[in-house]
Amino acid sequence: MNDNPSTSRPPETGDRDGGPPGRALTVADVLALPVLASGQPQVVTGVPLLDRPVRWVHITELTDPASFLKGGELVLTTGMPLPEDATGVRRYVDELADVDAAALVIELVRRYHRPPDALVHACRARGLPLITLAKDVNFLEVTQVVHALILGNQAEAMRRAQRVHEAFTTLTLRGAGPEDVMRAAAEMSGHTVVLENLVHQALICAPSGSTLEEALTGWEERSRDTPSDDRRSRLGPEGWLTTPVEYQGELWGRVVMLPAPTTDTSSERAFDPEHVTVLERTAMALTVARLIHPVPWERTAHRGALRDLVEQRHRSREDAHAHLAALGLPTENSRFLTVVVDVPVNDTTANAETRLSQVLHTTGTPALIGELAPGRLGILLALSSTLPWQPVVERLSQVALGLSPRAVVSVGSEVDDLTAAPRSFHQATRVAEATPPDQPLPPGRSFHELSDVDLRRLLYALREDTRIQEYAEHQLGRLLDHDSRHGTDLLTTLRHYLDAAGNKTSAARRGGLSRETFYQRLRTIERLLDCDLESGAQRTELHVALTALDMLRAR
Repeated sequence: MNDNPSTSRPPETGDRDGGPPGRALTVADVLALPVLASGQPQVVTGVPLLDRPVRWVHITELTDPASFLKGGELVLTTGMPLPEDATGVRRYVDELADVDAAALVIELVRRYHRPPDALVHACRARGLPLITLAKDVNFLEVTQVVHALILGNQAEAMRRAQRVHEAFTTLTLRGAGPEDVMRAAAEMSGHTVVLENLVHQALICAPSGSTLEEALTGWEERSRDTPSDDRRSRLGPEGWLTTPVEYQGELWGRVVMLPAPTTDTSSERAFDPEHVTVLERTAMALTVARLIHPVPWERTAHRGALRDLVEQRHRSREDAHAHLAALGLPTENSRFLTVVVDVPVNDTTANAETRLSQVLHTTGTPALIGELAPGRLGILLALSSTLPWQPVVERLSQVALGLSPRAVVSVGSEVDDLTAAPRSFHQATRVAEATPPDQPLPPGRSFHELSDVDLRRLLYALREDTRIQEYAEHQLGRLLDHDSRHGTDLLTTLRHYLDAAGNKTSAARRGGLSRETFYQRLRTIERLLDCDLESGAQRTELHVALTALDMLRAR
């Protein structure tokens, strides 16, 4: 049991924290091995520290073994070289603690039958776990078993690291976007991963084992409490693992890996080397993805958040609030208004999005803006209690119409909570769908509201519904067929009659016909349609059918 540097020193390679991906071999693990458990180990000091990783096992009978250590070693001794005086014992323990030895194991068989008080006090003072063995143990066999496990774990760590590299290489080669990269990082690490920009807005959050609420609540404040670093490191009061993300040689943001919710963040064992590898490869893949997908990721983040909100993908109200607040939108003490902007498909939606974003920035209106569907932009405005929304929307409308005279701006109802925003978006969408391209603007404004939707616009919105088509054909089909076969225009006569609310004299004058001719045409219409035009109910039915026909022909 002597000090042999060739067999007792840990290998030169490997991370200081050591251990296999997912879980390093710890002091507690080693004590549970049969080869050491046979010695009836008892933990005298440092019970909370038994999760320390063990990088190597070192047998020593020297009074100054620290010179052979590099940190993380489990030190085995019979106690024979231990100094007699308390000062010497303290120096012995201090040297072990200074090099970060994992623990000290002393056999109580030869020199001692109980641990010396000076040794117990010194270990407790320096936070060094002290374990005693009541029975003789073959230290050489302990080193063989533990070293075999450590080397096997290191080989497995290399295999896992290779799998991580291969996975991210595959993502890069197929041109994966930032969402795919972040999702893969969360799946491989088992931790929630967040991408943020330089102003601490969380653009993408890929949860793992936590909700958006748990991950993102108070994000900006928490992020600012976690200083930036130019390398991967554990930072801040929560022990985040972070690494910078660059774009074209400049710092663009950072990727943050959050500790599991139950992890003791005071311990650096919240993460291991595989997590570091995953985070570093995530940053590299994001840099490549930024080159492949040059669209500003803030825009992508806004679009994703809006779609999640509209399609109600959030698991809870709290998740929705945390998600949008992490993007910089005030979610507390705000009123919300939704706006839908439709631009013709031959116009550049991205250009409209950029110009409208500039308007919102200029007016100082907090908002999210993003493409909900081809040719359709969604805007969520967060308004203070004193700010009227009409001037903001009017400005947006004027800019949209300046880009394309055929643009349509529609507004949903104002709401007090984000949970009602999807309903407001659906209202704005219904208004947009009920607005023909040639629809005149309402008096005094450049946008449309739900109150503007009349029968004509409602039927325009429903024009693709086969029930509307069948109704119009059932009510007017025979009249249309007659006009087509005989070259007449009874449909126009019916239109004049209905527009005049059944006033035959007024209708005849409108059509430029004599009363006798007009009356004769009305009788023909009644015969063809098998109806009574004196009936107010039947006139209403025909009016609806005629309006539906107009909307169907407007397609």
